[in-house]
Amino acid sequence: MLKKWGFLIVLIAVISAGCSKYQKLLKSSDMDLKYEAALMYYDNEKYEKAMPLFEELIPLFRGTERAEKVYYCYCYCNFQLKFLYTASYHFKKFSLTYPLSEHAEETLFMYAYSNYLLSPIPTLDASDTQAGINALQLFINTYPENELVDSSNVLMDKLRSKLEIKSYLNSKQYYKIFKFKAAIISINNTLIDFPETEYREELVFLILKSNFLLAENSIKKKKLQRIKDTIDAYYTFVDSFKESKYLKEAESIFTKMSEMRNKIKIEKS
Repeated sequence: MLKKWGFLIVLIAVISAGCSKYQKLLKSSDMDLKYEAALMYYDNEKYEKAMPLFEELIPLFRGTERAEKVYYCYCYCNFQLKFLYTASYHFKKFSLTYPLSEHAEETLFMYAYSNYLLSPIPTLDASDTQAGINALQLFINTYPENELVDSSNVLMDKLRSKLEIKSYLNSKQYYKIFKFKAAIISINNTLIDFPETEYREELVFLILKSNFLLAENSIKKKKLQRIKDTIDAYYTFVDSFKESKYLKEAESIFTKMSEMRNKIKIEKS
């Protein structure tokens, strides 16, 4: 037990001494010392210690030969510490501030990649996802010959897939809460925005079903037009998906709508 306590006391003393040394460094007015220490911490991946030093050195070294190196390391400190919004901002600023730097292309990609990492799951707000797409497109447009363009296109596809899933889920949600007009509009927009979507069959069927449910519950003066819309939606669906798992239900809807249309026409004659 005494040995254990002795070890803990020594450990606490060592940590305290280390903290004290670091605090003295932060308070020091020796910029050369701070610069060398910041690089040492950075190289040893102690980013939480390196970042405050680089942050202090950025304005002090502005216009000097060390400025680019300090700012470059500062950008990566933010990234490694998961401060992605800040990292994104500074990576882009670096690429604009030092356009002739050997790191200009790399930092513009890292700006885009930071935005990519900020993209949330599809059910959440899509602003960061769209920002990621825009940032990756900016990198591709700026450096079309860069070896990371292919990787950027892959990342863009992943982000677009999130937008596709979000659009698909939003469209289905309108249908689920019985807002059939909104569902038809939303689904059509999804199909326009994502013409190759893997959910196309289901969505085209939901347009048919939404039209059907609108027609079934429609007032008299709108019923005939909505029946026609449903029948048109049926033909669109069966022409596109002749082997669909929804085909039996689609044919049932067509039969009901045809019978309803004939009944209305008889009543009018």
